[in-house]
Amino acid sequence: MNDLNLGLDRPEFPRSNGYDPSWVLDNQMGPNALWLAEWLCEGLHLEPEMRVLDLGCGKAMTSVFVAREFRARVWAVDLWVDPDHNWRRVSEAGCADRVCPLRSEAHALPFAKGFFDAVISVDAYQYFGSDDLYLDYLGRYVRPGGVLGVVVPGLARAFGSAVPAHLTTPQSNGKVFWEDSCRCFKTAAFWRALWRGNHTVCDVAVDTLPDGWRHWRDFERAAERAGKGIFASDAEAIDADQGRYLAFHRLVARRTATDDVNLYDSALGARVGVDT
Repeated sequence: MNDLNLGLDRPEFPRSNGYDPSWVLDNQMGPNALWLAEWLCEGLHLEPEMRVLDLGCGKAMTSVFVAREFRARVWAVDLWVDPDHNWRRVSEAGCADRVCPLRSEAHALPFAKGFFDAVISVDAYQYFGSDDLYLDYLGRYVRPGGVLGVVVPGLARAFGSAVPAHLTTPQSNGKVFWEDSCRCFKTAAFWRALWRGNHTVCDVAVDTLPDGWRHWRDFERAAERAGKGIFASDAEAIDADQGRYLAFHRLVARRTATDDVNLYDSALGARVGVDT
């Protein structure tokens, strides 16, 4: 086994070890999505033929993973990745009968209420889900009793008065880890309070991936060694952090039996007679 394989085989993620490391690196758009998806699915109890929405699926690796490992039927939704390209990847992975790629914005999903048995989102939900009302919207697409699960990068603990210097100082490659978009990184306590305060879900569980920073750093280094990183590596900053602040959080909940209004429906005003 070559050094690249040694870098990506993990006893913590036995299902992910069955995927070609070159395929994973070719299609990565950030931290190893298969590792994070495997960890997420441990808390979801997915079953064959379930209808699953993979929201912010990127290059559809997580969709292929769920279809293969759990024989679920997956709708792979992303705003930025061309669904034609994802369809090619899905077909080449032997999942054309189980994965449907779509392009959609997270606030304008084209599905019927209660259509899905489960919704998952890996390394994407932080960009839109911290809105107090978003879970109300997303939950309407899940049947009562269905499950919602996301994994997000976040903070192991809150910063003090400023972002720590090791996250704002340029690395040897010139890349600064902490960009403006990192403001969406939240603590587990933030996500726990947000989801537990929402009446559309119950049985909320939030936890943090053990050694998540180490997995993140090692994957950055593997991509760098292979010359397949999309951006300059953040391994140096993550290594300097050693998990003091950087972490991955898993959020899992069950949909309650409620009848909610679609808060993002553009036709809402006309339907309920609101004056404009």
